[in-house]
Amino acid sequence: MTRWRPSAIADLPEALILFDGACVLCAGWVKFIIPRDREGLYRFVPIQSEFGRALAIRFGIDPDAPQSNVVIRDGLAWFKADSALRVLQDLPGWRWTGVFWFVPWVLRNLVYDAIARNRYRLFGKLESCLVPTPEIHSRFIDRSNEIA
Repeated sequence: MTRWRPSAIADLPEALILFDGACVLCAGWVKFIIPRDREGLYRFVPIQSEFGRALAIRFGIDPDAPQSNVVIRDGLAWFKADSALRVLQDLPGWRWTGVFWFVPWVLRNLVYDAIARNRYRLFGKLESCLVPTPEIHSRFIDRSNEIA
């Protein structure tokens, strides 16, 4: 796998999002996706869960200091800015963000990295992971046997 480039992944389900559950910005991203994902396509795995930690390590992400989220889509693992753009392509009213695919990959990720490095300082850090409400609990996965 070329570091942070989309990579083929065959053994994980489509529309799985691995995210930093302690990050206010990342939890906000999940909260942004849920009401806009009207079909309930996306499911979420916090890096702080046992399964999330294992996935992070598999993808070369430090689970104690995550530097990327991951989205599984189209049989690929998408990282950093690409992961956000890939998700936005599925959300009604946000497909216009596809124009950002024309921004060179390096520049997209420079912006992503600058925000990621400073996300706790700028947005805060949760004392515990995002706790889903009963209405959306089924969209959160915390064990590998739940991805069937």
